[in-house]
Amino acid sequence: MGRITEDLIRRNAEHNDCIIFSLEELSLHQQEIERLEHIDKWCRDLKILYLQNNLIGKIENVSKLKKLEYLNLALNNIEKIENLEGCEGLTKLDLTVNFIGELSSVKTLQHNIHLKELFLMGNPCADFDGYRPFVVATLQQLKWLDGKEIERSERIQALQNFPVIERQIREQEKAYCLRRAQDKEEAQRKLQEENENKEKKSHPGFDGCLFTDIASTLPPSVESKDRLQAPEMQEGEYNKKKLDDCEDDLEFWNKPSLFTPESRLETLRHIEKQRKDQEKLSEKKKKVKLPRTLITEDGKALNVNEPKYMDTSLIDVDVQPTYVRVMVKGKPFQLVLPAEVRPDSSSVKRSQTTGHLLICMPKAGEVITGSHRTPKPVKSTSDSSMEQTKERSKQVERLEVDPSKHSFPDVANIVQGNKHASRRVRPEPTVIPSEEDPDFEDNPEVPPLI
Repeated sequence: MGRITEDLIRRNAEHNDCIIFSLEELSLHQQEIERLEHIDKWCRDLKILYLQNNLIGKIENVSKLKKLEYLNLALNNIEKIENLEGCEGLTKLDLTVNFIGELSSVKTLQHNIHLKELFLMGNPCADFDGYRPFVVATLQQLKWLDGKEIERSERIQALQNFPVIERQIREQEKAYCLRRAQDKEEAQRKLQEENENKEKKSHPGFDGCLFTDIASTLPPSVESKDRLQAPEMQEGEYNKKKLDDCEDDLEFWNKPSLFTPESRLETLRHIEKQRKDQEKLSEKKKKVKLPRTLITEDGKALNVNEPKYMDTSLIDVDVQPTYVRVMVKGKPFQLVLPAEVRPDSSSVKRSQTTGHLLICMPKAGEVITGSHRTPKPVKSTSDSSMEQTKERSKQVERLEVDPSKHSFPDVANIVQGNKHASRRVRPEPTVIPSEEDPDFEDNPEVPPLI
C-alpha cells in the first residue's frame, strides 16, 4: 500500500524544481494512499491538492493548510466530513463517490465561509430524501452543489422546511449506520475465514513442500542425475500453479460483494497478491543457463551470436589467428575465419553515426587485394616510382608524318647545292599579265607580285 513520503512529493513537484516547501499545487492521485499525512507540515503553501482515486478513509492532517483553495478527494473511502475547519481559504471541495453516510457531518463546513462549490454525488447520503434541501439550508455560503447552481428561491424554501427535513435525515442516517455496522461485521468475519484458510494451506504437511523435502534428502549423485529433469518438473509445477491461480482469480471476481470500503481494500489486496505471485512464478520459471561453448574439446572454434544490442563501453574484441570474438556485456559473438590473420596488425573502429563495428584483420603474409592473386612481396612507394621513371626513359617517342601531305627541307644537306632535289612542294606557276595585254594598267601604288 502506498504512503505519502517526501520522495513521492518531490517526484510530483517537478514543475516547482522539486522544491516542496513553496509548492502551490500537488497531484497524488492513483497512488493507493491509505492515510493522509505529512502534507500539512511539508507543503503549507498549497493552494490545490489532488488526492482522487486512492484508499483514504479519513480526512486528517490538513487543518494547517490555510491557503488551500481546492481539495479533491473523489473516489476514496471517506465516511465522514471532518477536520477541515482550519482550511480557511477553501472554496471548492470534491467528495464524489465516497462512502459518506452521515450527512449531518456537513455542518462542520459552516466554518469554511469561503466555500462556494461542493460535490457529494455518488455517496450514500446523496440518496437520502431531502438531501439537497438539507445541504442548501445548512451551508448558506454555498453557490453550487453537485455542479448545479443554487437559486435564491431554492434556499428560501429549504430554510422554511429545514426542521422537517432534518428529522428525516436523522432517521435515514440511523438506518444507514445500522446497515453499515452489519457490513463491517460481515467483512471482518470473511477476513478471519480467509486467514484461517491461508494458515491451513501453509501447514508443514502441505503437498507443495513435498518436492522440496524429497529433493533435500537425496544424495549428491542422485540429485545431480535428477537436475536434468528439474526444468521439466518446474515447468509442470509452474503450469499447475498458474491454473490454480486462474481458478482462484475467476472465483474471486464472480463472487458477489457489496460496494464498501472493505470491498475496495480487499480488491486491491487481491490484485497486489496476484502481482506478487506472478513475480514469484516468473522467477521460478527462469532456468539456469549453462555457459556457452565457444571452443570444443578438440580446440575447434564455433560460430556464436548471443548479444542483441551493443554499447561501446561494454564491447571487448579479441582477435586470434583463426577466429575473432566480440564480448558484449558478457555475451559472446564469435566468428571462425577462413584464413589466418595477424592479430598484432588488426584494428577496430566503430561509427559514431551508424554504430557499425569495423574490424580490419590483415591476412598473414599476404597483400589484401580485390581478387585472388599469388602472393607478392610488399614494395615501398619510393622504389616503385624509380622503376616507373626508368621504364619511361627507355621508351623513345617518335612522331610519324605523312610525306605526301607535308614536306620539310633536309637541314643536313641544305649547303650541298642542288645535289639532292628539294622535297618542297612546288607551287603552281602564277600567270603574270604582259604589258602587251590591252587591259593591262600599270599602277605604281600597287606593290609588285612575287
